[in-house]
Amino acid sequence: MEKNRLVNFVAKVMEESGFKVYKNFQTSRHIIDIYGVLPSILGDIGVVVAVKNYDERWEVGLDILKEMEMVAKTLKASKIVVVSSSYFTDNAINYAGRRNIKLVDKDELVTLAKKFSNRSYDEDMMGEEEPVEVTTDNNGDVDYAPSKNSGGSLSFFSGTRKSLKKGGKSRTSSTPIGPVLTRILSNTISLIIIVLLISSLITYLVSISNENTALIGISKILSSAILAYGLVLYFERDLMATLVKGTTVFFVSLIIYVILILVL
Repeated sequence: MEKNRLVNFVAKVMEESGFKVYKNFQTSRHIIDIYGVLPSILGDIGVVVAVKNYDERWEVGLDILKEMEMVAKTLKASKIVVVSSSYFTDNAINYAGRRNIKLVDKDELVTLAKKFSNRSYDEDMMGEEEPVEVTTDNNGDVDYAPSKNSGGSLSFFSGTRKSLKKGGKSRTSSTPIGPVLTRILSNTISLIIIVLLISSLITYLVSISNENTALIGISKILSSAILAYGLVLYFERDLMATLVKGTTVFFVSLIIYVILILVL
């Protein structure tokens, strides 16, 4: 499997997730495989991605992660992602967990490739694109050829977190609530409604004990912010996804509050 194909595949996944992608991006001291920019309400969010096309016998170590941290500091990027066609050392996995670095190993690459394959197959059934070929070579490495249009967004930073150790068990963290409630609370519109209702209740309780208008307004803003980011973080488990979605929920809630004040 050629590295260019792996880089193109990762770039395609990021583009489907809403990123503007720059491949082989050059800084003053480094050339990084991918630099992605995700527009948000608070400004552009930068992501640096290292793509390592290693044989399965070679694991990505701590040195690569620290090098990418230096690059991220130079570009003032918000997120670091390291993608490998093999696996990662235990030290790299532990370090990434502490530093909020996203690691994508061979197993997760296979999962992403299969998702693209399924999306492209659906398009082909409608007479659009040809399906993505997902195969393995003699060494067991995944090979793929993503289509020009995979037919929908596939988030690169969210979803099930698989084990980063070869042959390891999945370490998915499941929430202790029912699937129906999970689907409701993971929906952005539902979150906005819930934030509005709970923050309004909190504001009402504050107004009973204190009639200070400024205090009531502050309590409404603070409760909305805590609920918006807290609920999103509970489900996303990813800092950047929480920032984007939480900010959307928070600002939409504030806009609705302003509209209600003007109308009423």
